[in-house]
Amino acid sequence: QVQLVESGGGSVQAGGSLRLSCAASGYNYSMYCMGWFRQAPGKEREGVATISTGGGGWTDYADSAKGRFTISQDNAKNTLYLQMNSLNPGDTAMYYCAADPGACGLDVLHVARYRGRGTQVTVSS
Repeated sequence: QVQLVESGGGSVQAGGSLRLSCAASGYNYSMYCMGWFRQAPGKEREGVATISTGGGGWTDYADSAKGRFTISQDNAKNTLYLQMNSLNPGDTAMYYCAADPGACGLDVLHVARYRGRGTQVTVSS
């Protein structure tokens, strides 16, 4: 059974940092595209960062994340991370981990074959 379990969310002040983790199990981790998307109340889902977990580790970021967020992985632990720095209130959202064996891209993360239940990030000003 495929499982993606997010952790690391919380409440921080503007300018702070958080690191999200996504523990993956039940599939061949290294053969997937993985990433993070987020959804805030009243807003559309937004792909934040994505990575190819196989060789090369290709990454892509939303413009809103570039320079502040870093996606990374630990293949030995089947874990995906999202380091978020310089957080601002606009980053407040539920953050979801996603994985798909074929489709790669920020715009398809929210319809990936596997998605976690999310972890809440709240940034106060």
